[in-house]
Amino acid sequence: MTLLNDKIKNLAALGRYMEGDSAAWIAAKERAVQGNQWFTPEHIDLAAGNIAGAFLQEDKLQAWMNAYTLSTQQKTAGITMAGNIPLVGFHDFLCAYLSGHKALLKYASKDQVLLPHLLEVLAKQDPGIAEQVQAAEQLKNCDAYIATGSNNSARYFEQYFARYPHIIRRNRTSVAILDGTETPAELQALADDVFLYFGLGCRNVTQVCVPEGYDFAPLFEAFWRYKDLINHHKYRNNYDYYLAIYLLNKVPYRSNDAVLLVQNDTPFSAVSVLHYRYYTDRDVLFEELKQNNDLQCIVGKAYTPFGRAQVPALEDYADGVDTMAFLCSL
Repeated sequence: MTLLNDKIKNLAALGRYMEGDSAAWIAAKERAVQGNQWFTPEHIDLAAGNIAGAFLQEDKLQAWMNAYTLSTQQKTAGITMAGNIPLVGFHDFLCAYLSGHKALLKYASKDQVLLPHLLEVLAKQDPGIAEQVQAAEQLKNCDAYIATGSNNSARYFEQYFARYPHIIRRNRTSVAILDGTETPAELQALADDVFLYFGLGCRNVTQVCVPEGYDFAPLFEAFWRYKDLINHHKYRNNYDYYLAIYLLNKVPYRSNDAVLLVQNDTPFSAVSVLHYRYYTDRDVLFEELKQNNDLQCIVGKAYTPFGRAQVPALEDYADGVDTMAFLCSL
């Protein structure tokens, strides 16, 4: 227990580092921006701040770990990380580190700077982490695997890791349920759920469900504060491409020159596009959405609060699978 407490204290110190402005941390963030054109300084700071505030608080970590009994045998877990938003694989690392198992991390090609730097910082407080947590180009001879990727890569993972305990994560997205009584502040918060990280995260809202006759004007007004996204060249390329597709195929759309709103029952939408669908009974809709395995979050009144989709707690596991319980069971 003493070792676990020491790790928790070290993580709390790491959280303070992530909220600070040391030259080394600033340089690491700059390298991350240069390595991935979807990463912006603002989004990296947001991701780091959310991790520090929601994950790396000593009291939160203690309360979280009190619910688990750690394995008495150290195993090796191979972890394939995603790279769609900054530090998206941090929670998997956190679980592996606190579980006591050895972790081999295969970093995403688009996010190979931030977490390695933070591990170097953490090693100054915990030299043993260099032995427990290591980077690997290939994950072989592991006792268990955690892999995050696309639906296509998930099929490969399922085949490759079938003989071992595993967690395989696929494409997921999030939706919002609106009833037309939302305040301007709630719609402003929803704009964060839609546009943060350019909508690339599984917790980003990519579809809004609205009642028949819904007035979209207040929604577009709330979205206008993200109008500058159109100046980001990769976002703009997506916007122009899908606008051309909709025009050529005569698909009806709504736009405020920053996002394309298109009626589509599919919850997944492309960058710069937000789908919407109509409903008649909100309770029936909610029950339907709860059964949809493609959904990570349902945002709205009485659900995940507006503006909180991208601020998960320690207990908000990807795909609803308890990563820490999985590791403790090895």
